[in-house]
Amino acid sequence: MLSVADADDAVSWGPGLRWGVMGPSLQFHLGGGAGGMQHFIEHLLPVMSSGLWKALGNPTITPELQRTLIEGVLQEAGTRSVEQLAQEENELLIGLLSLRARQG
Repeated sequence: MLSVADADDAVSWGPGLRWGVMGPSLQFHLGGGAGGMQHFIEHLLPVMSSGLWKALGNPTITPELQRTLIEGVLQEAGTRSVEQLAQEENELLIGLLSLRARQG
């Protein structure tokens, strides 16, 4: 079973981290390889839109799922308050922006 922390790690160390540097459109462009966005649209988008996205369906947010999410987030946060987490987030975002600015 996927934990809340694992799901957050998958996004923040995967597309989320990349989207901090480059938006999803450019990421899709890179995902198309040498053919860029055109290759992505021609070869990957049909699979994503016809199968993968439809398979996600409409999840039901049950009280049990709500509890799981809340408990998982609290476990992941540990002793850090919301304010401390926000400060950490701000520092990381400023760091990303500083790195980006140095790249010109």
